[in-house]
Amino acid sequence: MEFFRISRDIPFMRHALVLNIISFLTFAAAVFFIATRGLHLSIEFTGGTVMEVEYAQPADINKTREAVEALGFGEVQVQKFGTSRDVLIRLPVRGEMKQGEVSARTFEALCSAEGGTVQNKSYTTPQGEQVSRMACVQAAAGPTGTSVSASGTGGVAVSAADAEPLRLSRTEFIGPAVGSELARDGAWAMLFTVAGIMLYLAVRFEWKFSVAGIIANLHDVIIILGFFAFFQWEFSLPVLAAILAVLGYSVNESVVIFDRIREVFRKYRKLTTSQVIDNAITSTISRTVITHGSTQIMVLSMLIFGGPTLFYFALALTIGILFGIYSSIFVAAGIAMWLGVQREDLIKGTPTKNDDPNDPNAGAVV
Repeated sequence: MEFFRISRDIPFMRHALVLNIISFLTFAAAVFFIATRGLHLSIEFTGGTVMEVEYAQPADINKTREAVEALGFGEVQVQKFGTSRDVLIRLPVRGEMKQGEVSARTFEALCSAEGGTVQNKSYTTPQGEQVSRMACVQAAAGPTGTSVSASGTGGVAVSAADAEPLRLSRTEFIGPAVGSELARDGAWAMLFTVAGIMLYLAVRFEWKFSVAGIIANLHDVIIILGFFAFFQWEFSLPVLAAILAVLGYSVNESVVIFDRIREVFRKYRKLTTSQVIDNAITSTISRTVITHGSTQIMVLSMLIFGGPTLFYFALALTIGILFGIYSSIFVAAGIAMWLGVQREDLIKGTPTKNDDPNDPNAGAVV
């Protein structure tokens, strides 16, 4: 399927040198910002406190986020988890405050936002153990209009009429060691992905395309990381997942162009390498518009309507898609041209009799 067909080849490779100089400067700037400013890592990598809160009614996520951010703990993450009544809260490490105190103050702020008070509530487990927990109690009004007190450690009995607008389901502390392990595993995942892509391209095509494809992929990854370092956007596990997705997405575009280059080399003997690449890229433009356009529409919907939970994930994908198109055309194809790829590297044999070696515009269109 195609939306349009371009009758004449666009001379992309004529501008490859200038655009690759711009790419190199952009790449160098991204490396500079990563080295000097660093990434603003989320608590999955730095450690912190994870709280799961269950509301009696569907949670107002914006109200919950405002209550937590008002405490001034820094960069916090608030998102729905499971059902519409469950909320997951991630809090960063506070060096001057114990994590137990951080979770207690957070729960107290959430309870106050719901018009309740935090008290210690004792109960007996099915195993017969006496335990206590923090409870957010919203006292019911008595017959005289006064509130019926709930009980805590202060010695006042808990009324059965008291309601809990929210419950603290669990609290976990993620230590820095766990965060370091996640960062290390993420780096290994990216390394294995790059190695697998390079091996595939070397087997599928030729080592020159393999080198060109990997440089183009690393170009996209470093550019994304450079944006996150420069603007100090939060780098979390979903962002890492987006980068890994961009690696596969970008190499897919490069493989399509490389495959078309091989087809054009097979059809036309008299075209130069730059003309072959121009013809291959021009013939795949319609396919590029369809695939990248439809993908970007979906990603933009997450970026605009996905809320804070999906914002940086969708933002990383948006940057990766845009730069993936650019790098596949000007970085991957340009480097392959400068490495001296030629017809003999890709195919063996002679063209078929039905092919016109002087026709620069024939060939299938994907």
